[in-house]
Amino acid sequence: MPTSAAPIWASEMRIEASDVLVCASDDEQGRARRTDMLGRGLTFEEHSIGARYHTLARTVSETDIVNFVNQCGFTEPLFMDMEFVQKESVFGRRAAPGALTFALSEGLIMQTGLIHGTGMAWLGGEIRVVSPVLEGDTLRVEVEVVDKRETRKSDRGIVTYAHRVLNQRSEMVLEARVQRMIRRTEVAPGSSHAR
Repeated sequence: MPTSAAPIWASEMRIEASDVLVCASDDEQGRARRTDMLGRGLTFEEHSIGARYHTLARTVSETDIVNFVNQCGFTEPLFMDMEFVQKESVFGRRAAPGALTFALSEGLIMQTGLIHGTGMAWLGGEIRVVSPVLEGDTLRVEVEVVDKRETRKSDRGIVTYAHRVLNQRSEMVLEARVQRMIRRTEVAPGSSHAR
């Protein structure tokens, strides 16, 4: 299998920090603005069943949990009340809601650039929380392409991915199977199939 230096379309790779840089430039008023990410994501044709990708890691902070809980209205004492957490929780530390774990994993996947500019829609899937994520845990995601199928429309296909979210001890904390609509390679004029 290719090493971490392999390009994004390799059958197995690790995403390095240099692979996810954002280019920036100044507008006419001298304000910094985001222009584009380096490269583009994989098209439907470039997805290979069995290909695996690894994200960067991210530590879950107290601020992450508190902001998410307040934004979404998760007013459960388990997430908001440190006195309750210390006296009543089986974890002894602030826990992250499973929805936050999934959201963070999706963010890590987006940062790889895997579907940058080629992802058309998230079509749903199945999510299973395996173990708690606690304040201070560091997460990373292993992504595998497990299925793909063409659609009636020549500009898109459906790709199914298996996500394994791992903590700093390489223990799985969440697994998901998601389907995304992915843009196909440009269709030649007058052709009924993509290249």
